[in-house]
Amino acid sequence: MSLPSLLLVGCGKMGGALWQGWLERGLAPSVILDRRCEAPPAPHRVVRRPEDIPADFKPDIIVLAVKPAGMEEALSSLHPFLDGTILISMLAARTIDSLRAACHEASTRIVRAMPNTPAAIGKGVTGVCSPDLDEKGRSLCTALLSAVGDVAWVGNEEQLEALTPISGCGPAYVFLLAELLEKEALRVGLPAETARLIARGTVSGAGALLEASPEESETLRKNVTSPNGVTAKALEVLMAPDAWPAAMTEAVDKAMARSREMAS
Repeated sequence: MSLPSLLLVGCGKMGGALWQGWLERGLAPSVILDRRCEAPPAPHRVVRRPEDIPADFKPDIIVLAVKPAGMEEALSSLHPFLDGTILISMLAARTIDSLRAACHEASTRIVRAMPNTPAAIGKGVTGVCSPDLDEKGRSLCTALLSAVGDVAWVGNEEQLEALTPISGCGPAYVFLLAELLEKEALRVGLPAETARLIARGTVSGAGALLEASPEESETLRKNVTSPNGVTAKALEVLMAPDAWPAAMTEAVDKAMARSREMAS
């Protein structure tokens, strides 16, 4: 069964990642509104201006994936398509109330969603909240978003914002770990090709094990840590109170603070 028809507004890094994931899983005829992206395969199409959207095109869902500063202009230009439609906003720090105001009284059911970049390979995590959806609408959004990974519905926007420094920023933390492991492999004398292979393979392999295992992440860590062994000595450094535990708390707090600044 095809995913619902979409009007995807904005096909940059995140919009493009989501589109690719949806396309690979079967998508009802849909339209991309974007000034730069390449034309998708038929029966889908791309238009460069809102006025070029076919008048008879009635998408089940409009996905807004423009930059936050472009929200008002984008929604104003889409007013003819908003009535009776579900609007999924991917915009960081743009509240449901601000989205509703920008829809200019259109009868639009508004959803905020926060995906992360692994959605491009179907391994994303998307936080979602909406006060407007009935069971059918929620099922429709879940079907769409679960096509690119796991979906976590939360009760309010405060909880959604709390996901920003965790799932939203989280991939960057993991990529940084891979980057640092590769640099350390080079420092201790491994060839560049080997350093890259083992760093990336270790991170991706550990992630795959974490996904496949029913065990808690703490248990998996302990399983590879022999008492007074090599791993234990390394973790003594990383788990010192002023090392990773403190650094992660500070990182999450700073990301949360910046998210609030952007919303104000």
